[in-house]
Amino acid sequence: MIIDRHDPMRLFDLVPQLTLAMDPELAALDRLLDDDPLFCRVKADFAQRSRHSLTRGRPSTPVEVILRMIVVRRLYDWSYEQTEYQVADSLVLRQFCRVYLQNVPDDSTLIRWAGYLRPETLAALNDRVVALAVRARVTRGRKLRSDGTVVETTIHPPTDSSLLSDGVRVLSRLIKRARRVVGHAQAESTQVFRDRTRAAKRFARRIGEALRRRGEGIEEVRQEAYGRLVKVAEASLEQASRVQGMLRDLGEEASKVGTELERFVPRVEQVVDQTVRRVFGGEKVPAGDKLVSLFEPHTAIIRRRKESHDTEFGRKIWLDEVEGGIISSYRILQGNPPDVDQLAPALATHQRLFGRPPDLLAVDRGLYAADNERLAKEAGVKHVALPKPGHHTKERDAYERQRWFRRAMRFRAGCEGRISVGKRRGWLGRCRDKGEDGFGRWIGWGVLTANLVMMSRQQVARGARQR
Repeated sequence: MIIDRHDPMRLFDLVPQLTLAMDPELAALDRLLDDDPLFCRVKADFAQRSRHSLTRGRPSTPVEVILRMIVVRRLYDWSYEQTEYQVADSLVLRQFCRVYLQNVPDDSTLIRWAGYLRPETLAALNDRVVALAVRARVTRGRKLRSDGTVVETTIHPPTDSSLLSDGVRVLSRLIKRARRVVGHAQAESTQVFRDRTRAAKRFARRIGEALRRRGEGIEEVRQEAYGRLVKVAEASLEQASRVQGMLRDLGEEASKVGTELERFVPRVEQVVDQTVRRVFGGEKVPAGDKLVSLFEPHTAIIRRRKESHDTEFGRKIWLDEVEGGIISSYRILQGNPPDVDQLAPALATHQRLFGRPPDLLAVDRGLYAADNERLAKEAGVKHVALPKPGHHTKERDAYERQRWFRRAMRFRAGCEGRISVGKRRGWLGRCRDKGEDGFGRWIGWGVLTANLVMMSRQQVARGARQR
């Protein structure tokens, strides 16, 4: 049964000889998380776990505890295991997370509950935090700056040979599980349940060695190794197809293995197809047609054309930020779309959140288009700072040299700093959660935590000035 909270307690009063207290920023963050709408949205998602979660069963870990421990995890960029240890070890964090003297939920419990939160819920939570920022006079939504970045997924650098080897390994592992399920009567054929992992690794290693060598005949060696690796992968796919037929109507465990095979077989088939097209057909396979990870298939190939990061593997995200350092909205984009398409959604979201267009819009030259400039002015933006790339007329030079335009460009540069801080603090760092929904939760919690920190800092600074 889902419960809301533990009975309130002041741990600091139990140890009067110690002067324990939260630091001012953590205390401000503690007050922000007391907001009931935030709590209720999280509870609504947790209630979907089971039809009777709200009324039956033993008391669960309180919703308030889970919410605050997840915030603490992202605030300090800890793992779930580190979060459990640090909260259990600190009276201050026990008080902040409202655990008091109860047992701290273990890391597996946090992982399980965190997985029930939908990415859409976190986007709605961020909308609520923006409304709180307006109410607290942290921001008024008068200025808007917008920029994109790439958040990498946790995958190894992809090559066709490594993906084929991974595919054979995963299929062989599932086929081995299936052999235990179907029993000895149907498992007599050793070829159906043959493990081809070693052969796949051997040919993948041979391909890597050929790439490091120079000289005549190396390309033929590579082609031969690729051909044999593809044949091993196709043989594993044929085995998987036959095993799927054996697993029908054999119970719950067989159904689980069959579901996993249904998930991975199409991905391995896609890897085989893109390898044949590239290696044997000489075709340049478009980035949108490539699969770069069997486990994170939503990962896109992002060409940045920057010296430090020419190509990244992850997802492109777009951030809209208002004055006060509040990220008013974020979007996870499909593939690698052009930046110029992101201005209209940014203005529409700002209008929805604040009920009015910004007075100032500042973006970089990647978003310049005559249509975008006209759209912003028609939307009611008073000052549109949209630098034009390439050759300028005298009129355009005069326009971009105005004092307000140059100040707007300095304001826009702050978005780069916000992204840099987000990456260094781990809020927008490499995603450690699994799957496309996990990626959405990773970005959502990162943006939410960044906004809560900015609000708490500004409230502490305002209180210091008033004193």
